[in-house]
Amino acid sequence: MSAGAVLGWLVLAALAPGAAHLRAGWRRTGLTLISLYAALLLALLAVVLTNDLGTLAGSVTQDSSLLAILTGSIVLGVAWFALIVHSFVVLRPGRLPQSGQILTGTAAGLLAVVVVVPFGYTAQLVQTSREAIGNIFQTPENDGETPAPDPKPEDPWSGRDRVNILLLGGDADDNRIGVRTDSMNLASIDVKTGNTVLFSLPRNLEDVRFRPGTPMARRFPNGFDLPKDANGGASDLLNSVWEYADAHPEIFGGKKNQGPKVLMDTIGYTLGLDVEWYALVNMWGFARLIDAIGGVTLTVEQDVVFGKYNEGLVKAGTRKLKGADAMWYARSRTFSDDYTRMRRQRCVLGAILDQADPATVLSRFHQIALATKELIRTDIPQTWLQHLVPLALKVKNAEVTSVQFVPPLINTGYPDWERIREIAAKAVRDSSRVQAPVAASATPSTSVSPSPKKTKKPAKETGDDPTKGLTEGCGGSSAKG
Repeated sequence: MSAGAVLGWLVLAALAPGAAHLRAGWRRTGLTLISLYAALLLALLAVVLTNDLGTLAGSVTQDSSLLAILTGSIVLGVAWFALIVHSFVVLRPGRLPQSGQILTGTAAGLLAVVVVVPFGYTAQLVQTSREAIGNIFQTPENDGETPAPDPKPEDPWSGRDRVNILLLGGDADDNRIGVRTDSMNLASIDVKTGNTVLFSLPRNLEDVRFRPGTPMARRFPNGFDLPKDANGGASDLLNSVWEYADAHPEIFGGKKNQGPKVLMDTIGYTLGLDVEWYALVNMWGFARLIDAIGGVTLTVEQDVVFGKYNEGLVKAGTRKLKGADAMWYARSRTFSDDYTRMRRQRCVLGAILDQADPATVLSRFHQIALATKELIRTDIPQTWLQHLVPLALKVKNAEVTSVQFVPPLINTGYPDWERIREIAAKAVRDSSRVQAPVAASATPSTSVSPSPKKTKKPAKETGDDPTKGLTEGCGGSSAKG
């Protein structure tokens, strides 16, 4: 056998384990290896064909699944390395001339290392995922609270039509005490269709009312009202509720870390919805996430000035922005106001939703995992991820609308709470009426279905309707990057 033939059979053995053994006369070993390899491929194919993408993606968020994949990657990597080495040995390269032995030996060593690389990379990604998920989805610090029950596989939503998640943005800073939630959005998601309404509430909402019978309602029966600060500023706005609750455990019988629970209940009461969970993102750290997905394409309608001395500038135009510029675009209040900033934040969220497609997430997964594991705080249990991930994939192809509770829709100084609840209820009803989009699935179908696409909003009813598309009025910011 020539050196070229030895190398050819080694490469074939890397792709079809057992081929080199069959060529060398090790018939029983070769057939065993090929049979095991075929069984492994058939098992993987069966898993793919019997589960849709959402189910598969959700299952790999569980630590048991990740640990199994990690262990399997290590075992298969070692096995493939040993396979190449043993295949080289059974091909008896010692019969070749010295130059051929050196050539085939060097090539076999390189090939043995190359076949290990994919398994090593997989193991690294899985370990990064385990660390990121473990850091983000920890047991919440909520004194005296009973842990939420694990979801039932047969009906994880327990008959609920929608799930409501509070998305918060905060400015974490070494010289700032407590948590100020300067960006507050409630995502109300239809569990069947993925259709979502994003309710945006202003940070400066005054006279906040608390659910009757709660400790905060007993402390503030006529609404959240505190004396003015020494400099004349207000500390009784909606964005201060979390901070105030955390700073006054005596209101809750000594229980600490009640801020998240109180804010969820307060916003839920304001909108007339039950809030299941929250996710708090460090707004400036969020820039790292945008960088991790390769930037985000936005249309900046006019120059946005920022900085302590107005030294920064995000120029007008359509282009891909890096994380820092995207965050300044979303957060700057220079020559602007809170309500314009809320619209810009909605535009950034819409652009990320459009542009962070599964292919981008997978190709940049390592960077994304590293960027997120220290930026997010949430009370979502890890056991729920296997159901929330498929729901998130539905949202990607569903109808996402937005309602911003800003003037003139409401008066932030003297809010009409009943009107706010009526608007929220109507937006949810309209979202629920939109037909579910066709979901991509790996399972066979007996009928021909149209390609997946986003559904259209239903026609607006007579009268003013504050519900908008998520990127409506964003100047084309949802363009693919």
